[in-house]
Amino acid sequence: MASTENQASGADRRFVKLAMAAPMLEREHELNLARRWREEQDQDALHELCTAYMRLVVAVASRFRHYGLPMSDLVQEGNVGLMMAAARFEPERELRFSTYATWWIRSCVQDFILRNWSIVRTGTTTAQKSLFFNLRRLRVLLRDPSEGGLSPESRTYVATQLRVDEKEVDRMASRLSASDRSLNAPIGEDGEAEWQDLLADETALPEDETMIARDRATRSAWLAKALGELSEREMMIIRERRLVEDGVTLESLGQKLGVSKERVRQIEHQALNKLKSALTRIVGDPEEAGLIPAG
Repeated sequence: MASTENQASGADRRFVKLAMAAPMLEREHELNLARRWREEQDQDALHELCTAYMRLVVAVASRFRHYGLPMSDLVQEGNVGLMMAAARFEPERELRFSTYATWWIRSCVQDFILRNWSIVRTGTTTAQKSLFFNLRRLRVLLRDPSEGGLSPESRTYVATQLRVDEKEVDRMASRLSASDRSLNAPIGEDGEAEWQDLLADETALPEDETMIARDRATRSAWLAKALGELSEREMMIIRERRLVEDGVTLESLGQKLGVSKERVRQIEHQALNKLKSALTRIVGDPEEAGLIPAG
């Protein structure tokens, strides 16, 4: 393991040394290389252009080393961003390639960090990404000594600076202060127990699920039998008003039936009373059975 890490570290140092040794490009030569790649797909021009700005990849990746990910991985993602910048760069805009490429390199490195910093996706929106990468800097600036969540004053300041909700700031601060922990990690002196042993199972027991399903079927049978005693018009009103998630209005039902909305209300009240009487006869107490709300 140590030998592998040393080899990786040595490879990183050699890459950085080669990147820093690459000659800088004059503005006109840089634009000429970009034109040759864009217009002629000249591979030699692309290689020279990207090699000259490997130093930029190293510089950007170095700013994100404190997130705990391997420098080689950050550099590799930065190289992806550099290639994407080369593919999209427009020489006719008279913009230096380094300025354009910096955005792509930083974007690829940041996306890699967000995907790999934790097994839980940390930032999905633009505001959350900005909060993730700026909270640490602002916390140092504020010299906030609290652990986990921020102090109320610091939380308000960060939310104002980054234009996000204070609750988002608090959640991100708590998230950044904790690390991923395996549910199989041992606990206790003997190490025989695991963290997952402390998690409560909130699902119902098989016998409880069977009882719930049986009770639900029984109540449905009772209700169906009681509904069978309603007239066709009463049944339609109860179905449209009470048996769907978004019941229709009295006025719309009145227009459909050719009566006033007050008449629809009266029929509905009459139908509910008939249902309650039928259920009382069938089950004894419909309110206790959960078929008709109390009151």
